[in-house]
Amino acid sequence: MREILKNTALRATDAVQAAIARRAPDEAALRGCRIVAHRGAHDNAGIPENTLAAFRLARASGIWGIECDIRWSADLVPVIHHDPDTRRVFGRDLTLREQRFAELRAQLPQLPSLAELVAEFGGHTHLMLELKADAFADPARQRDILREQLEPLVPGRDYHLLALDPRLFSLADFVPPRHCLAVAELGVARLSAAALEGGYGGLLGHYLLLNERLRQRHARAGQRIGTGFVASKNCLFRELNRGVEWIFSNHAVRLQQAVDASLGLRGAGAHK
Repeated sequence: MREILKNTALRATDAVQAAIARRAPDEAALRGCRIVAHRGAHDNAGIPENTLAAFRLARASGIWGIECDIRWSADLVPVIHHDPDTRRVFGRDLTLREQRFAELRAQLPQLPSLAELVAEFGGHTHLMLELKADAFADPARQRDILREQLEPLVPGRDYHLLALDPRLFSLADFVPPRHCLAVAELGVARLSAAALEGGYGGLLGHYLLLNERLRQRHARAGQRIGTGFVASKNCLFRELNRGVEWIFSNHAVRLQQAVDASLGLRGAGAHK
């Protein structure tokens, strides 16, 4: 019931934001817009979240980045999946950390590994990689695996690490803190303080929680913020007009189309 009430409130908030007309951002803001497809461009029907198909659609739509989640199989293969099990997305009663990767792949061909993600998207689609809290069987070995698989990429340029609990960044201490981003679902003040104290690259959270005062506070420390879950053109324009760096969305294709349309109109006007 609590989750239902929360989702209802969020949908109502999105509806209000969508109805408020916003000034179109200037051309520089539109061209610098960094939209991030949350778990890829998915609908959890024809295209499940956190799959290569969802990431391919995001890339084909011209979206700057993709957000995805890292968990582990029983044989310490990092896989891309949000939940600890596969029931919600795939309807299969499988717990990731109890299954070897070959077993997972045999039953769920759509479940990608981190290595496959990096091989196909690394270096040309920005990766926002969220480390999920898990039962880490061998943290030292898992650290080495992450370092080896991310070796072809440059942190900051090609990817950032994300975590709801900043302590998880210790699993990837080969990545400089300035390329790590704390994620605040709630407890914004605590996560903001942790980001500033830890010298992270910035803070992520819902667009209503990360207010202008907080954005300026992080900007003074050389940090940036990213906001989710932007769902409409008017809300997107709101965030761009106040200088938000990253726009996370479950409707990234729609938002990218709004940016492209706005740039097309500006371009048409420039030739008159």
